Amino acid sequence: MPELTRLRAEHAPAVLAFELANRAYFAASVSDRGDAFFEQFTDRFNALLAEQEAGVCAFHVLLAEDGSVLGRFNLVDMVDGTADLGYRVAQHAAGRGVATATVRELCRSAGPRYGLRTLRAAAACENLASQKVLTNAGFVPVGPADPADIGGRQGTWYRRDLELRPQGLSDNSRR
Repeated sequence: MPELTRLRAEHAPAVLAFELANRAYFAASVSDRGDAFFEQFTDRFNALLAEQEAGVCAFHVLLAEDGSVLGRFNLVDMVDGTADLGYRVAQHAAGRGVATATVRELCRSAGPRYGLRTLRAAAACENLASQKVLTNAGFVPVGPADPADIGGRQGTWYRRDLELRPQGLSDNSRR
């Protein structure tokens, strides 16, 4: 069974493999990370861990039983009880409800775990799959997204209010 867990240093090789294997697939619906991302991967990965340690962001990976990464689910810019949600799922796992189930799980845990009250997410107009994930996970559209927010594409911001009640979560939430 897949496991959603916070990003750790030992995930670096699996995250790099995930990003490389799915680069063309992701570029079809979100901005390509560019060659510099891969050339400077170690430094960028370490910077993410530092941001997470500082409490500004919370990065998660969805791991398959073999330790490979099925998806990345990130809470960024955590300020005043609000964060932006970003996610990407491997091509071979897409269309099977993996993203929706994991976004729902993250929504259940983000309140009690990180003190968040609201999550926001932007989806490009042509990214119908992401729009469906968000609405199926309880997000509602709240207005247009600036193209700068989603790689130069037209899109919509979505919002979901969260519950703060404690749920006895550990660093390794299971699905």
